[in-house]
Amino acid sequence: MHAHTSSDVLVVGGGIIGLVTAWRSAQRGLRTAVADPEPGGGAAQVAAGMLAAVTELHHGEQLLLGLNLESARRYPAFAAELTEASGQDIGYRACGTLAVALDADDRAQLRDLHALQLRSGLDSAWLTGRECRRLEPMLAPGVRGGLRVDGDHQVDPRRLAKALVTACERAGVVFHRGWAERLTVLRDRATGAVLADGTALTAGQVVLAAGSLSGRLAGVPAEVLPPVRPVKGQVLRLTVPPGYAPFLSRTVRAVVRGSHLYLVPRENGELVVGATSEELGWDTTVTAGGVYELLRDAHELVPGVTELRFTETCAGLRPTSPDNAPLLGPTALPGLHLATGHFRNGVLLTPVTGDAMADLLADGALPPEARPFTPRRFPPVRHPPVRQEQSA
Repeated sequence: MHAHTSSDVLVVGGGIIGLVTAWRSAQRGLRTAVADPEPGGGAAQVAAGMLAAVTELHHGEQLLLGLNLESARRYPAFAAELTEASGQDIGYRACGTLAVALDADDRAQLRDLHALQLRSGLDSAWLTGRECRRLEPMLAPGVRGGLRVDGDHQVDPRRLAKALVTACERAGVVFHRGWAERLTVLRDRATGAVLADGTALTAGQVVLAAGSLSGRLAGVPAEVLPPVRPVKGQVLRLTVPPGYAPFLSRTVRAVVRGSHLYLVPRENGELVVGATSEELGWDTTVTAGGVYELLRDAHELVPGVTELRFTETCAGLRPTSPDNAPLLGPTALPGLHLATGHFRNGVLLTPVTGDAMADLLADGALPPEARPFTPRRFPPVRHPPVRQEQSA
């Protein structure tokens, strides 16, 4: 062992979920540390940042809807507080979302989603194809109808992650820029972790927030390993040239050939196009096929997209649980808590996750909105522990 440091809370994983947990914990007066070689990296660098509690609603996920809506409600105040704490703009925009259908089958599916939204007490309005094109003139003439959801907003995840790093530093969070290679367990209690360089970190409580890698930390007893798997997503970034006519004023979503597609316009002229959903394990390769399919479908939805500058392609891994909902709270191993498995809602759930984990760490109990998402709702699973290879 090269060194030994101690804290009240050790967060394993420095993605946005780990960072917000650390920031909120430090604000509650807890001496907090984060172990990650590249804080702010990971899935946040790929995510589009849609805060889409309404348009992301799926059948069977009504329980998750409550948590999503609560986090969306907190976002304006959260964004303002984080901007003040970090001195950085996180790109929060209350611009709304337009979900559209390109053919009769898509229209029927979107009508079904609208009915589910209305049954769930959500605010969305059905528009004709002509009304959709009046809102967004760049849409293809063949758009058959759509849903206008003014309450679904957006944020820039890269700016969000950077601001959280700064806010953590200003709040006194200590960063250990290395991999947590193994959890330390002493007398049937989690007591810290050992980094890849041999540094021993001790803590009164450990939060495992390592994204899709959360189920692969060595030293975690098999019965409390989180059942989290990676789901690959490929994303494109385009740029609207300076002086170009306004392209899109809000996020546009659609199902094209059975695949979900979104276009997220940023105020700086960037347009994020995504995302594939691929069950390919730990592969993060950007493929020609993935890029082609995204551009093809985006062109069918918004033909003018092919005139924009192509600036970046990237792929990331969404941490996914068996029921697509996060794992929040204590495990059966005293001292070890989870904040992972957020799947496609990690950016949206950042405010409510930070608050819930800080309540748990400071007061010993989860708030009511987070209790349905305890890790103990799943039976034990087994993963082969391996050395981590990328940021959470």
